[in-house]
Amino acid sequence: MTMNIDRRQLMALGTFGLGALSMPASASLMGAKGFTHGIASGEPSQRSVLLWTRFVGNGDVRLTAEISANPDFAGAKIAGEVEALVDRDHIAKITVQDLDPNHWYFYRFIAPDGSKSAIGRTRTLPEGPIPKFTIGVVGCSNLPFGYFNAYAHAAQNAELDLMVHTGDYLYEYPVGTYPSQDQALAGREINPVSEMVQLADYRLRYAAYRKDPDLQRIHQVLPMIAMWDDHEFANDAYMDGAENHDSSEGDWEVRKRVAERVYREWMPVSDMEYGSPRWSEYQIGDLATIFMTESRIGARTKQLDLAAALKGQKDIQQALESFRDNAWQDPALEMIGGEQEAWLTSGMRKSKASGTKWQVWSQQCVMGELKLPQEAINWVSDDAPAYARERLAVGAMAAKLGLPINLDSWDGYPKARERALASAQQVDADLVVLSGDSHNAWAFDLATSDGAAGVEFAGHSVTSPGIESYLSGASPAVAAKSLIETNSALQWTDTAQRGYMAVTLTPEKATSTWHFLDTIRAKSIALSGSKSQTVLRGANRLQA
Repeated sequence: MTMNIDRRQLMALGTFGLGALSMPASASLMGAKGFTHGIASGEPSQRSVLLWTRFVGNGDVRLTAEISANPDFAGAKIAGEVEALVDRDHIAKITVQDLDPNHWYFYRFIAPDGSKSAIGRTRTLPEGPIPKFTIGVVGCSNLPFGYFNAYAHAAQNAELDLMVHTGDYLYEYPVGTYPSQDQALAGREINPVSEMVQLADYRLRYAAYRKDPDLQRIHQVLPMIAMWDDHEFANDAYMDGAENHDSSEGDWEVRKRVAERVYREWMPVSDMEYGSPRWSEYQIGDLATIFMTESRIGARTKQLDLAAALKGQKDIQQALESFRDNAWQDPALEMIGGEQEAWLTSGMRKSKASGTKWQVWSQQCVMGELKLPQEAINWVSDDAPAYARERLAVGAMAAKLGLPINLDSWDGYPKARERALASAQQVDADLVVLSGDSHNAWAFDLATSDGAAGVEFAGHSVTSPGIESYLSGASPAVAAKSLIETNSALQWTDTAQRGYMAVTLTPEKATSTWHFLDTIRAKSIALSGSKSQTVLRGANRLQA
């Protein structure tokens, strides 16, 4: 049986332990005892859900988890006991089984001294026919850049059934780097002040982010499925390294293991042996299968470097043409790897054969093709440094030859993208791709030479600045118009605002609504506007 939760019930949850989540962001929790960082849930299925909390005591502490269909815990049952282990940074996680499908539940943890965590709300996934399901999509949340108003708004959006985090949950940089000291918002402090490299660094950074009340709130009221992108490790991470990692910071494999360990500690995700398959799927009744893939540390090959390819070349156009026809087209360039590609293809085939309406692929980087408009060379301010103008000039020349803006996205791996989209076509999937990473909002038609393959709803960031911060000489409207005119696959874009997506699936259509927050420089959930794009089932292209 489905339990309907209206907005009044959702807001009433605050009277059942929200006080523990309302601590000012400036308050230090690192020396605190007890339930220090709220609660969270994730990885729901039809009959189970994972519950998370952090409890600091004197050594390992055994907690009791309770779950109930009622926010006042009438008729509550003990879900199980779980230890908050010192060796796991005092994190406790338990997967509760034998739940009812398509049901809202409330949960809490109880310590041996009788103290209780805040109360969380979660839900199981539906089975069988279902008329509608709405997914919130968030990503790229850099705490010093501003307030997490997108999380706050999503947390009070009673239409949402599930949250998807596409990655860059936090950022690895030291204080003063992205954002600079001038860009950073006062009161939005992070720990440690240095870059996160060692085990203690990663743990401190997660602890600093998770003391934010809006981040705690979104975890409190909705289950989340999540996958990292690069900044949970280091910028532009790939299987064997990262742009923001060098030998002075130790062995990359060690850093990678540490980063994944801490991610699994602090996020409501399953623990697993290092190197196990990191991909997963979720069935939303007969409406959708969500495929969650990993595209950073498992199989991705190193990003191509256009600047390195042009270094020392006298004939830039000839060098660009050689790069386009050779290195860029190398089929050995991998984004998710052969094993994961095979799993995804098999999963889409089974999903389609079962009668499931939508095949939803949640992954990290923009898949649609993006080239730089020629007029972009005039989009820098008059006081921009010479190197900025030079880079744009080369970018415009590269675009004229068919080369993309960003080689860290799927644009840098064209053969891998072609294989993935061709697989969707082969199984006749109704493909909806969800992505993040770029900090801006995009709606793409995805296609191969054989025709339409699906659509992409690419989410803007919670706080991280987008392309508008680098192209200060053009208004967002001018930039958007030019980008759409230059890129035939791009149907709509917003290059200026922060927020989140709400993706609503019905048997007939899939609609993404991008919600834009009015500001991130002050606490507010006021919207400056929203924009929707829709694909009809069977069309595999956005409605005009």
